[in-house]
Amino acid sequence: MPLTSATFVVVAMLVAQTIVSMGTLTLPAIAPALARALEVDASAIGYQISIVYAGAMASAALGGSVVQRIGAGRTTQTALAAIAAGMALGTSANIAALMIASLLLGLGYGLSNPAAAELLVRYTPASRRNLIFSLKQTGVPLGGMAAAMVAPGIASTLGWRAALLLVTALAIAMVVLLQFPRSRWDEPGDEPVPLSWAQVFGGISLIWREPSLRYLSLMALCFAAVQLCLMTFTVTLLVAESGYSLVRAGLVLSVVQFAGAIGRIAWGWAADRTRSSTAVLIALGAIMLAATLAVTRIDAGWSVAWILFVFVAMGSTAIGWNGVFLAEVARLASTSHASTATGGALFFTFAGVLLGPSAFAAVYGRLQSYTGTFVVAAILAATGIGLAALSRACRTPPRN
Repeated sequence: MPLTSATFVVVAMLVAQTIVSMGTLTLPAIAPALARALEVDASAIGYQISIVYAGAMASAALGGSVVQRIGAGRTTQTALAAIAAGMALGTSANIAALMIASLLLGLGYGLSNPAAAELLVRYTPASRRNLIFSLKQTGVPLGGMAAAMVAPGIASTLGWRAALLLVTALAIAMVVLLQFPRSRWDEPGDEPVPLSWAQVFGGISLIWREPSLRYLSLMALCFAAVQLCLMTFTVTLLVAESGYSLVRAGLVLSVVQFAGAIGRIAWGWAADRTRSSTAVLIALGAIMLAATLAVTRIDAGWSVAWILFVFVAMGSTAIGWNGVFLAEVARLASTSHASTATGGALFFTFAGVLLGPSAFAAVYGRLQSYTGTFVVAAILAATGIGLAALSRACRTPPRN
């Protein structure tokens, strides 16, 4: 298979995204065990996730410039190396070390998407871009599913450190494997592109001055906050309030992540078929809102089947929107600005991830109910629907 074929590029970016996602979501999947080791409340995982995405915000803002300077392939390797370093450092049973590790995980996560966007726009057909971006973005729930299925079991048998070291090994292996196609992907330019403040904030500026991109990115801020509340607190909710074991709750989260992976493909297909990405985002937002409101009603009397139904509906939407969103950002921006626009849009996306879990943890501190606190996610979902509608209303023809 040629190293620059669409199939090879999509598969490579999918695997890289899966490992990066697994790195960022392994700690929430073992939050109760980690909390016992650190002697803190399990709800504090919301603050840990916020540190991860503070790092992601910073690297996303730089992402387009980094890709232009060192190439998309090398940037992907750098992202994976940061994940490996963060997981290795996270094995220290020390809160300060865990904070630094979380920042490294975020830096890796933020760099991965602008690099992938650059490669996907360059090597894949525009007519299938919603589906292709959505296929690549299934790496996020697949990584989360892997974390939810593997990490709790390893933590219960071999200790929580072993779960982190597994991800470290996977990330290092992928860095090595990407060395083969990197030289084909990263064609040397005439001059290295220097970093400047204008370049650092160029993506954010590009997003903010285009109303359609601005509202779309603010929608992503809201949807991302819902997504991370779901992925961060599902295991803890089920253990604390529904009597599930850590492994059983992890299995539920893996089903949620699988639903998100299927949702990304399905929503991407629907967006290509309807040629109306924003309408698809509004529709999935409505399902997300209904499912989130249902989560607020869960109690100990709910059957496993009903809990799965509600969380699958929420997972297919709250985790399933990203591919359609990123493809629409790339469509609205010119081809030469795909990585820059993606980095700018992801700055807002990661802002939502930064704020969502922290807001959830803060509200939980007052309500002392994980299910009741999901009303925060419902408010965010409703706001996101309104912002998507505003983006559609002010849409202008894409620049070419």
